[in-house]
Parts: sequence; structure tokens; C-alpha cells
Amino acid sequence: MHELDELFDVAAARRLDAQASALLGDGGAGLMEQAGTAAWQCLLERWPQAQRLCVAAGAGNNGGDGYVLARLARQAGRQVQVLRLADAGARTELAERARAAYLAVGGQETFFAGELPAADLLVDALFGIGLNRAPNGDAARLIAAINDSGLPVLSLDVPSGVDARTGAVPGVAVRATITLQFIVRHQGLYTADALEYIGGRRLAPLSVPDGSQRGIAPAACLWLPSRLSTLLAPRRANTHKGESGHVLCVGGNAGSGGAVMLAAESALRAGAGLVSVATQAQHIAPLLARLPEAMAHPVQEAQDLQALLPRAKVIAIGPGLGQDDWAHELWRQVLASGKPLVIDADALNLLAATPQTLHDAILTPHPGEAARLLGTDTAQVQADRFAAAAALAARFNAVVVLKGAGTIVAAPHQRPRVIAAGNPGMAVGGMGDLLTGIIAALRAQGLDAFDAASSGALLHSLAGDDAASEGQRGLLPTDLLVPLRRRVNPEP
Repeated sequence: MHELDELFDVAAARRLDAQASALLGDGGAGLMEQAGTAAWQCLLERWPQAQRLCVAAGAGNNGGDGYVLARLARQAGRQVQVLRLADAGARTELAERARAAYLAVGGQETFFAGELPAADLLVDALFGIGLNRAPNGDAARLIAAINDSGLPVLSLDVPSGVDARTGAVPGVAVRATITLQFIVRHQGLYTADALEYIGGRRLAPLSVPDGSQRGIAPAACLWLPSRLSTLLAPRRANTHKGESGHVLCVGGNAGSGGAVMLAAESALRAGAGLVSVATQAQHIAPLLARLPEAMAHPVQEAQDLQALLPRAKVIAIGPGLGQDDWAHELWRQVLASGKPLVIDADALNLLAATPQTLHDAILTPHPGEAARLLGTDTAQVQADRFAAAAALAARFNAVVVLKGAGTIVAAPHQRPRVIAAGNPGMAVGGMGDLLTGIIAALRAQGLDAFDAASSGALLHSLAGDDAASEGQRGLLPTDLLVPLRRRVNPEP
């Protein structure tokens, strides 16, 4: 019914559920039975030895899914205890029917009074995809008890307390061992704080009637490694360096020469045919000592850069640029060049100071830079990364790579893409400079801006995962350069 890379928002998931239930003609009872059965099967596959189960069931249909699982576990001879919240309110009709069926087979339930029963495994069926606020009262205390238990946790559809649309966690949330999504993948579970809570993600597509997805479109898509072999085809036999594009890296103010060096080296490793570097004179000798393949140019006066601009196919500006008069002059000239741009670091701060609509540009902000560009704060950006990326793309008429856990790539009038790779070891200075060079190299090799940004972010993250195979702590940007070369040459 849907592709493996499609991500849906909460409104679409609810509408799909309603349309499937209407076509089935049973008010949703069949889907709830399927969801509870899929959860029971997942539990059996992952924890076959678990004999004592505690199911935390809320009043909504997510709780109903939990009651179905509890009934099946009880019928299979497991010891099952369902925990309810005294202040949860009235159950939905479907949840009440599932509860009655559980009680009819001798199931037991009790109100949460501060402690969990003895168990081998916990099932989180407290809240479904609709929760977008911080849990409070007994719900918050129960979630805290689940997290403190040290027991494995199976969360149904979404870990309770995680916003399935944005990935934000406004308060306490369940830390799942496995999260089993039903029917579709929820966009919020692939970015932001959610990545700390979801554990392993699995999908139970369920059996829904044809036509259930009529009029429903995914809100985003995962950008997966399988995309790379299509976009990065092997070079033709009779090629030359000019066909792979000329990248000009502009930056490296006094004391920040390493940033522009990293961008230049990653551009070469990502396949650019030629890379020039415009930087302060003091950085030329160390740059050439490290990277003789780059064409290094000292830029002290305005005319020094003017001579380099016509030769470049793509300009990457920002790594180590600074914000002094020298930086402002280079920024002004690069903007006036009319060339395709990749804008990062201090160039983003200069753009935030003088906002303007751009032409053929890719922005690569981290959340703090994104906040400055939007005139807000980092917390607001992280509260809804999809909205922030879309707002940046619209405001600057540019492709935007909103970096962070679950990087989001957005563009005007395009479905956003979420990068399905990366790890916390990449949170170190210089990683963004590598990304700038990679994206610029792909753009110079002929990819359009959206594909270059998406594929560059994916290559960067995959190389980071490869390099982290020996441990995340202590990972350096230069550790990515060798695996990057392999990743940028995918097998057909």
C-alpha cells in the first residue's frame, strides 16, 4: 500500500485509519485486533522467554491494542497484569470492547499506585499518536516508573510522551526497547528527541483494504542508501576532470584555516574534478602541505577573489569565514557572482544579519544557526524541525539541510527528506565543514540542488557510521574521508 521510505504525519495516519475502518465496515475493531496480534507476535519473536507481562493501557485505542495483546498473552498461558490510570477518563468504545474481551478470559487489571508488578517485560500502550503535550499526574509517574524499572519495553505505535508528528518530547517519555508502528511510519520517530526514546523501530503494515490511502499523501520520506546508486552512476570511460566540476571553497579567516581545508578535502573525496580554495595567505602553506591536490589562493583584497569566481561551477562559502570586514567583502562578492552556492557556518550568520531571497543556494544550518536565520531560539527550532526547515526554505528560496539527529532536507514545493543514518559521535567541530564540501562536490558533478543536498547529507552520515565502527567517542572529521570515498562509489 505504501513505500518503505514514506513517512506520514498524525493527521494522515488518523485519516488512513478512519478510511480503512470505514471500508472494513466494523468501526475499527478489525484493525485493533490486527494491531494487538502484530504486537503479540513481535513480543514472541523478540522475547520468547518472557512469562510475566505488565501492560500499561491507556483509555484510548492505543490502550485497546494493549488489551488485545494482553488477551492473547493470557490465552497463551502467560502471566499478565494490565495497569490502568485512575485519572485517564472514559475509554473509547473500541478500547472498552477490547478490555471486556480480556477480562472474559480471566485477565487481571489494577490501577497504578506508584509501583509496577513483578514482570519480565513491559508493554507501553498508554498513549497513541495523538499526544502532543507533556504527560502529567499519574501518567508521568507511571512513565517514570517504567523507565526506572530497567526492564525491556515494547511500545505500541509510539513511545508514550513522544510527539509522533514532530519527534519532540515536551516532558517525560517512555524509553522503548522496540517501537512497533502500525500501518505507516510516523515522521516524528525519525528525528529530534524521539531518537533517544524509540529503541529499535519496526513496522506492522496490517492488512487494510484497497483504497484506504485514497487522497492521503506522505508528509516526508526517508532518504535511504539505495538512492545513491541511481544518482551516483559510474563515470564514463572517456571522461575528464572538467566534467566533474570545479568547486571554489571560500573561508578560513585568521585562526580558522582548518575549516576551509576540511571542506576542500571532502569536496575532492566526494568526486569534484577541481577544487580551489580562497583563504588568508597564512593558510596557504599548511593547506598545500596537507592537500597538494587543491589549488590554494591567497585572498587579501577584493580583486583577488574576483579573478577566481568565473572559473568555479559551485561556490562553498562559510567554513572558518568569520564576520569581520574581510568576511563581509567575500560574502558580498560571492552573492553577486550568480553561481550555485553552498552556504554554511559564518556565511549563515552573515545571511541572518541581512536576510535576502537567494538564487540556487543550499543552506546547511545547525539548530542554533537555523534559529538565528528565523529570528527565534534553538528550542523552538527543535520543537518542530519539519516546520523550521520548511520555513527556512520558504524564507530564503533555498534548499535547506537542517542538521542534527535525524537531519531534515527541505526545499520549496518539495516533500522533505529525512536522512536515515548518522550517530552521536559526529557531534564534533569540523563535521559541518566536511558536509559543505561533499554537497558542493555533488552539485558540481551535476546533481540538482535538492538531490545534492540530500545525497550529500546521506553520504556524510553513512561515512560517519562507518568511521564510528570502532567507537563514537573521539571520532574526528578526518576519520570520515576514507569511508566517504567508498560510499561515493556505490555498487550499481
